[in-house]
Amino acid sequence: MKNLKAVITLSALALVSMAFVHPFGNPRVAAEKGRAPLLQKAQMPVDAKKVLLAKCVDCHSNETRWPIYARIPPGSWLIERDVMEGRKHMNLSTWDELTPERREVLQSKILHEAKSGEMPPLQYRMVHWDAKLSNADLLSLSALGNGEGLVEASAGGLGDAERGKAVFNKRCTGCHAIDANREGPRLRGVFGRKAGSLPGFDYSAQLKASGITWNENSLDKWLSDTDAMVPGSNMEFRVVQAPERLDLITYLKQNK
Repeated sequence: MKNLKAVITLSALALVSMAFVHPFGNPRVAAEKGRAPLLQKAQMPVDAKKVLLAKCVDCHSNETRWPIYARIPPGSWLIERDVMEGRKHMNLSTWDELTPERREVLQSKILHEAKSGEMPPLQYRMVHWDAKLSNADLLSLSALGNGEGLVEASAGGLGDAERGKAVFNKRCTGCHAIDANREGPRLRGVFGRKAGSLPGFDYSAQLKASGITWNENSLDKWLSDTDAMVPGSNMEFRVVQAPERLDLITYLKQNK
């Protein structure tokens, strides 16, 4: 009996000690006192902001809410890992510090992952039943990505490839590269190519069946609102300013 009590005591002590171990890093930082509320200065629709604050802060901000079960190892370690990864990809606590270009890239990713069902992830929804995005939530998020600020117009209505390269580097490299497949297909030779036809890339069925050939007109329409042009295409992206689209298309056309 004494041995059993000793084993139980040692096991309890070991479990308590494990709670102070953070093999993936320690994300349990307190929200910075005196800091402005999350997304207070964010230039985005109010309803979209409400969805982000209600459904995304646990993994994508420094103001994570830690339930009791999230403090019991080793399960707590997996939760901490997910929070660390979530903050690395997008941290709403630092949103106001990002460049407008980076914010637009993240807004596009938010739309894509929300509509595809990737976010919130399944393991999170299993223990947070209210985290599932409703149709109303998706409608609110669809208003994201309406652009921030103006860009310098290309003179005489002609595109500028150098300026287009700058737009590409700021706005597109989160998912695309010119010569390598990433989350999106490589874009060298995209001008004149049939949509969904690049060998070795897993396109959506909708894009493959669209019958689109990429030229000035189709790329301009696509970049204006990808989801409006081909619903379900697995890409949510908008370049609101026409001069930016023209420059970007000129740059892509140059990379044949």
